[in-house]
Amino acid sequence: MGMRAVHFGAGNIGRGFVGLLLAEAGYELTFADVADQLIEQLQGADSYEVHEVGDELRTHVVSGFSAINSAKDSETLTGAIAAADVVTTAVGVSILKFVAPGIAAGIAARPASAPPVAVMACENAIGATSILEAEIRSRYEGDDLDERAVFANTAVDRIVPAQDPGLDVTVENYFEWAIETGPFGDRRPEIPGVTWVPDLAPYIERKLFTVNTGHATTAYLGYARGVEKISDALNEGDIEDAVSAVLAETRSLLVAKYGFDRTELESYAAKIMRRFANPYLPDTVERVGRSPLRKLSRNDRFVGPASQLAERGLSADALLTAIGAALRFDYADDKEAVELQRLLADEPAEKVVETVTGLEPEHPLYPAVLDLVKSVQD
Repeated sequence: MGMRAVHFGAGNIGRGFVGLLLAEAGYELTFADVADQLIEQLQGADSYEVHEVGDELRTHVVSGFSAINSAKDSETLTGAIAAADVVTTAVGVSILKFVAPGIAAGIAARPASAPPVAVMACENAIGATSILEAEIRSRYEGDDLDERAVFANTAVDRIVPAQDPGLDVTVENYFEWAIETGPFGDRRPEIPGVTWVPDLAPYIERKLFTVNTGHATTAYLGYARGVEKISDALNEGDIEDAVSAVLAETRSLLVAKYGFDRTELESYAAKIMRRFANPYLPDTVERVGRSPLRKLSRNDRFVGPASQLAERGLSADALLTAIGAALRFDYADDKEAVELQRLLADEPAEKVVETVTGLEPEHPLYPAVLDLVKSVQD
């Protein structure tokens, strides 16, 4: 019997990145999602195409997959997980608690003789698999979970822009999927293209504080300027300079915290900036800027590095400028942007800082962020 994988989240990242790599690794791939129309499209399709754009143009054809509506067909989902070698997610961190019961049931249904299933959350967050694991453990009945499943944190990086509906996906031709080796011992899943690393923390923060911080900074500054596309925003010289200044600060943190080579990080940041400026990726500032409450939260791409810089007595001025732009993101079609603007309109500055950033009044970054919030409210 061949290798099997169940992937939660059949959106663009699921089909154009994680699902693609699993399919190309030879896994019999099953997508699980709650979006009725998307699942029906996948169930009715023999294949879909992934178009890589950038320095080289390539097309991948993904076929031989199946699809399950995880909200309506729990029995089939349980059976698929019970027979799987790998279970992955790309649903968003806030959704992990909703997919955990189905995964727990599937793990419980596995034959006792089956090797442990590899469970990996491929989300834009630090320790996403640990979050998923905690949700699964709280719902798992029995004391044999550790014999039946292995949980490994991952870091994923591939820009998948907003695009028209349909199964075909356009993605950049760059990607990184890093997985920590520790939980697997000598039994790693076979997935060509994966980077296996002994310690994921430096890798995740290098990506989060460079790619995600830089991308969101470009989005919020571009939005404030009325620019539509990320690539066009970086053509504005002062925005490019501001993003470079932010990445210089996060680079200082990564060097101080993990001992990264500064020259290597400079090259990495330059490559990231070229990716953002890719004219083949028509990404919008509204898409990249969405969910500002999550992006302004305590350990995410802005307050996370800025607070750690402040704790070390290092400058976070450029990051504070980016935080100010994020606070002004008032895109009416984004629920979090609407809620952020409501908080700014209705609550005192101290309450906004506490609710949005999670910073404590005694934290060295707190006074500057409080001043920022007050300036936005004026």
